[in-house]
Amino acid sequence: MKKYIVFAVTVMIYMTACKKDFGDLNNNPKQYYEVPGSSLFTNAQKSMADVITTPNVNSGIFRLLTQQWTETTYTDESNYDLATRNIPRNFWNSMYRDVLMDLKTAKELISADKLLEASKKANQLAIIDIMEVYGYSVLVNTYGDIPYSEALDINKVQPKYDDAATIYDDLLNRIDADLAELNVNTESFGKADLVYGGDVVKWQKFANSIKLRLGMMLADVDNAKAKTVVEAAAANIFTSNADNATFKYQTAPPNTNPIWVNLVQSGRKDFVAANTLVNAMKTLDDPRVPFYFTTDANDDYTGGTYGASNNYATFSKPSLTIQAPNFETLFMDYTEVQFLLAEAVERGYNVPGSAQSHYDAAITASIKYWGGTDNDVATYLAQTDVDYSTAAGTFKQKIGVQKWIALYNRGIEAWTEWRRLDAPVLTAPPNALSAIPVRFRYSDEEQNLNSANYALASTAIGGDLVTTKLFWDVN
Repeated sequence: MKKYIVFAVTVMIYMTACKKDFGDLNNNPKQYYEVPGSSLFTNAQKSMADVITTPNVNSGIFRLLTQQWTETTYTDESNYDLATRNIPRNFWNSMYRDVLMDLKTAKELISADKLLEASKKANQLAIIDIMEVYGYSVLVNTYGDIPYSEALDINKVQPKYDDAATIYDDLLNRIDADLAELNVNTESFGKADLVYGGDVVKWQKFANSIKLRLGMMLADVDNAKAKTVVEAAAANIFTSNADNATFKYQTAPPNTNPIWVNLVQSGRKDFVAANTLVNAMKTLDDPRVPFYFTTDANDDYTGGTYGASNNYATFSKPSLTIQAPNFETLFMDYTEVQFLLAEAVERGYNVPGSAQSHYDAAITASIKYWGGTDNDVATYLAQTDVDYSTAAGTFKQKIGVQKWIALYNRGIEAWTEWRRLDAPVLTAPPNALSAIPVRFRYSDEEQNLNSANYALASTAIGGDLVTTKLFWDVN
């Protein structure tokens, strides 16, 4: 009898010990069981950079829409076929799923962190919200009315679409609230912030520069509101290229420049420079041509015919500079800010400086950013067709042409400003399926999975067409 008791006790001890030991073994002390909010913020920054930078024809066709690049063998996107590879769906999903969802979750985790010092938490939440404002503005400027107030809510799988102008109002309110929360005397994200390294002063300038952009977007549809917003923002915006909101890629995968991924690593030869941009720059003796493009087969700079098939070996290609694996992405830069101020002066807004001084500063900053010299700047600005006082056209045309050139490699912003300023004059190719798109159609998944709200939104904006103008595009 005793031996059975001893055996039973031994088994119980063994089982108890095993249960405890297996529990310990199943816990990896070096593994996170909940992703830190700061890590999701970092990932969202990279995802945002990837989405607005990629030239992949399945989503990032903006350099084609603005006729900065054109295609070689496959010309569907240059002729405005946005449906074959579900371009609107892919862009939509990338922004909501990969960028905005990470930012939303980062906010939730940081808000719930009881160990995080209050002022640091406030800075982090404000900075995340600034990135959210930036992301939603990109979506509104691409589609028009979008899911916003009910977006990313697991309990609302069929979110309503909010009016685009109403979203703009809320984004501006959020920027003001974020600016009020930012505290330059305390920390934010540190190295987890891949744009400014946690520099709160830089984030203040970025937030105000975004506000400046949002304000100017309203200028043709609500001039009084635009004036108020722009004048309030102008006191603390970017003051040099050192303030640019940049995302710096690395030299080795997986954190490399998407242009390198799609043009070099892939081994594909899908793109050449478009004659539209190359010819315009050569006519103006623009010093940025060699920084934008490679030489062609004849050691000159020529662009392929936009929208047609083009021999890859014959024409200039995107420069080796922007094809480098670690070439940076610009979310926003000093050049853009100066062009916005030049326009603000022309519209009679109370901002310092003259239209010409801001126009000159914008072009100067662009040429210097790309590697040009002071002499390049002086020579270029002295030309009759460039000098603000002698160049032909309205202020929109003068600023629009130079802004289109300066926003090279920032396809989505170049497309947005072309739509808003109606300059330069771009012509659809002969075989195009439509006029040059002024918006993306909604994701086809929305038509199938959120059909009632999709139908309401389509009716509200005047039809889910690539030719339907957005609320701020009234001219």
